[in-house]
Amino acid sequence: MGLWLVILILSAGLVPFFAEAVDIEELRAEISEKNREIMELEEEISKFQENLDKTSKEAGSLKNQINAVTATISKLSKDINIAQKKIKAAELSIEELGIEISEKSLAIGQFKKALTEIIRNMNELESQSLVEIMLANSSISNFFSDIDHIESLSSDMEIKLDELKQAKLDLENEKNKKESLRLELRGLRSELGARKSIEEDAKRQKNNLLVSTKNKEAEYQELLADRLSKKEALEAEIRGIEEELRIIIDPESLPKMGSGVLSWPLAKVFITQYFGNTPFATQNPQIYSGKGHNGIDLRASVGTPVKSAADGRVVAWGDTDRACAGVSYGKWVLVEHDNNLSTLYAHLSYIQVSVGDTLRNGQILGYSGNTGYSTGPHLHFTTFATKGVQLKTIRSRVCGTQMYLPVASFNGYLNPLSYL
Repeated sequence: MGLWLVILILSAGLVPFFAEAVDIEELRAEISEKNREIMELEEEISKFQENLDKTSKEAGSLKNQINAVTATISKLSKDINIAQKKIKAAELSIEELGIEISEKSLAIGQFKKALTEIIRNMNELESQSLVEIMLANSSISNFFSDIDHIESLSSDMEIKLDELKQAKLDLENEKNKKESLRLELRGLRSELGARKSIEEDAKRQKNNLLVSTKNKEAEYQELLADRLSKKEALEAEIRGIEEELRIIIDPESLPKMGSGVLSWPLAKVFITQYFGNTPFATQNPQIYSGKGHNGIDLRASVGTPVKSAADGRVVAWGDTDRACAGVSYGKWVLVEHDNNLSTLYAHLSYIQVSVGDTLRNGQILGYSGNTGYSTGPHLHFTTFATKGVQLKTIRSRVCGTQMYLPVASFNGYLNPLSYL
């Protein structure tokens, strides 16, 4: 009797399950289509990137610079499209998981009902003694049939208990997946907002460039010369301040070189300039005041995600372009780590963090760009001995404005490659 009731209970749920299964198949097909579209867009962006790398190298004239900015805007538009499709795919996946969670919750309820019925039947049978069961049966064969029925119910109960445990485990896994997807969706929406802001900045940059140069090559070259002159003068001022810093740094307080305590801040790494007296720094001593390059430069088109090189805390961020356009770091973020190292990320197009934020290794803190004094889109990555770096507001004689940025004693600058 009890087993037939279990079968009826389980059968009752087949119609809604079938309807929801159809919905899930439709969702999965839509998700698959979105992922296909994303792959196609990523292939297009890869081609755009090749063109961007080429135009960036040629951006010594106004025409080439305009072409580079135009290509950047086109790529950013594709990035936005991808982010939108990833958001839609994540929303569909969350919807799919919601249906699966509902199904598993319903199944758990049915397993519980089935178990309740089995236990009720067993209690009725077990409340009778063997003598009562024997006297109640007209024959010995019927008596043993009832005994077999009790054993069958016991076996059914063990099976249903195992199924219930597995259903609960599956439900917990689905809920964890859904929560993980929600976090991913939140990140994608944040990325979409950042990319839209970066695209608007790129469009303003193009418009400002055309206005300031009157679309004339001579005007553009004058603009470049003015930026370089200000850059050199400001760097000289900062070096003067840094020369006055006298900070003793115990080498033993720093991580061992080659220990790999830092991770690369970009997913794809291509170094365009190394630390110290590189050929470019040597050939252009006026830019670095003869002190060499204070970090490493990594190729990164505008809008490339920039990640924290280790667990740490955001101690400062700034934008030197607000005080004096086209000089110094542009948009920058300084992160302090627990191992007595601090890292600087400069020339960003967008900053995604705030002072006091705790970052995990690999967490996105912003997006690369071409702000400050930069001959092309890239990430400038500096590593400091934390004790040797200070945050200062400098009243620049070059621009006549106050500028907030990190400065360090000369021994406070460390070669990032020693710790990557």
